Amino acid sequence: MKSERSYPIYKVNKKAEASLVGGHPWVYENDILEFPETEPENGTLADVVSPKGAYLGTGFVSLKSKIRVRLISRNANDTFDASFWRRRVEYAWAYRKTVLEPADLSACRVIFGEADQFPGLTVDRFNNILVTQTLSVGMEKLKPVLFPLLAEVLRADGQTIDGIYERNDEALRAKEGLEQSKGWFELPGENHPASTQTEICENGVYYHVDFENGQKTGFFLDQKYNRRAVARLAAGHTVLDCFTHTGSFALNAASGGAARVTAADISADAIAMAQRNAERNGLTNMDFLCEDTFELLPRLEKEGHPYDFIILDPPAFTKARRTVENAMRGYKEINYRAMKLLPRGGYLATASCSHFATEELFIKMLRSAAKDAHRQLRQIEVRQQAPDHPILWGVPETNYLKFFLFQVI
Repeated sequence: MKSERSYPIYKVNKKAEASLVGGHPWVYENDILEFPETEPENGTLADVVSPKGAYLGTGFVSLKSKIRVRLISRNANDTFDASFWRRRVEYAWAYRKTVLEPADLSACRVIFGEADQFPGLTVDRFNNILVTQTLSVGMEKLKPVLFPLLAEVLRADGQTIDGIYERNDEALRAKEGLEQSKGWFELPGENHPASTQTEICENGVYYHVDFENGQKTGFFLDQKYNRRAVARLAAGHTVLDCFTHTGSFALNAASGGAARVTAADISADAIAMAQRNAERNGLTNMDFLCEDTFELLPRLEKEGHPYDFIILDPPAFTKARRTVENAMRGYKEINYRAMKLLPRGGYLATASCSHFATEELFIKMLRSAAKDAHRQLRQIEVRQQAPDHPILWGVPETNYLKFFLFQVI
């Protein structure tokens, strides 16, 4: 560590030291032994040291959050200027170009928070638009420097970027003392597009994306290769896609040659969007149903149905550790019902996007559901989020998506 440092210093306990050395970038307020004599400005940089004073890293201070410091570097020689952040953006984009197929780069996650060393920042690309979500005060303060760099780096690589739209209408911002908002980020000297809608192509399927009003940043990109796996199995089958949202799994199944696909969702707006996407892709082997999955599956079991392939991709049933038990009951209910509905030899695709519903808990739930439904599950594939949502070992929060493909026998 350099002998002279200009940043305030937080000294942490052995528990936090072990966590940081193990790769986790967060310092919790309760793990701090000594605070700076003068409280730093919210969102500025500070050093973190061990109980013996050894340098552990530098990160953004958040005075309102239980996570007091989020590390951005473990190198005491780093200088955090515009060049530093440009290199970080270039590194993140180079990674995407390496792990994704060229056709997938027009619709991908460009920045995945801590996994790309941008704590609290998400950046998704939807064709000509970058959509951001900023959940840490440090990243919020960095926007005037960072966001123009995002556009510059991608444009320098020949990518068309017409604007940056902020989706900061997220309740988690309150924990950082930040207000909710959404709207265009004004790039210096540029005019933003008039429309807050665009179109993307993923796996050869076209989607309308409303990045102003759609969930999260406008479209869920993390399941792109899981959708491709479903399309590969769907040919000739009758498919029920529950929690279809904008129709993504259903559209992939239909384009993969399914005999018939029913896309079901409790939201009428979601069904309307799925229908629009089906029309855009010229898919006529689809029908749509606006119904709650928890009511739909028991009704189908009672009335009879033609489906031999069921897809379960629900929204997160839990976003906190305290509600995990209730969430697992919900996951079991829909998986049990699906297994009961499927004929022997049928197929089940089932997913969870909740970090707190761990893979261990999810597998335990599936075993229990299969036992109660008197079904055997033949595993075809186990998958996680697409590689543009990289899992950073040492940071369990980056590993959230579980996806299983089974044949029921």
